[in-house]
Amino acid sequence: MLSAFIPTRYRSRRRPGRVGALLALVLASQTTLASPLGKTLQTLAPDADSHVLSMAAEALRCASYHGEPDAHTLAVIDYSMPSTAKRLWVFDLDEPALLFNERVAHGSATGDNKATFFSNKPGSHASSIGLYRTANSYYGSKGYALRLKGLEEGVNDNAYKRAIVMHGADYATPSFVHRIGRLGRSWGCPAVRPGIVKPLINSIKDGQYLFAYYPKPDWIDNSEYLNCPVSHDAQAKNAP
Repeated sequence: MLSAFIPTRYRSRRRPGRVGALLALVLASQTTLASPLGKTLQTLAPDADSHVLSMAAEALRCASYHGEPDAHTLAVIDYSMPSTAKRLWVFDLDEPALLFNERVAHGSATGDNKATFFSNKPGSHASSIGLYRTANSYYGSKGYALRLKGLEEGVNDNAYKRAIVMHGADYATPSFVHRIGRLGRSWGCPAVRPGIVKPLINSIKDGQYLFAYYPKPDWIDNSEYLNCPVSHDAQAKNAP
């Protein structure tokens, strides 16, 4: 599970106190590609961008620091890749193992084959980036679906009330790509092919994590899940 990759000191809700220089160096290294979880994800998904997987690992580390519950599964979406690419990975953190590598659609306002625009606003029909906790699965107008709760204020925290859910869609299939040259688009939901939707959702429902990435500088610079105070404290104490 996630706790296996996180130092025990950062599994509590309390902010850490002062640490020695040597320990600070160790803590700072947890935010790099050398972090245990980051290295594990890269080994399991060598075709994924190592920088994106490192950021996903940091987001989970910061989630633990902020008191979010432990999880067993992590889904990562790299929206910097075109919709024709398999840009969704699902990792079992207990084994560890790569469970799925699939295509995933983005919102109609987010772009055509390539994503360019993201929004947290209701009615925008755009996808949102950032870290999510998964909620319950259910059967709705789109069939089997998964509710998502955005953890990042102003970035994705409207996801639940926007009804941004993971669901299956015929426009997220290889045959659609063959006909149209790209996946179809949703109203902001991460839609996957119907043939895989049920086992995929079952692997990440009920309190797991989903991390959606795009190289958006203001989000990367300001996200509390990408800039954990522990990392900043450690770096500051070791600055020349």
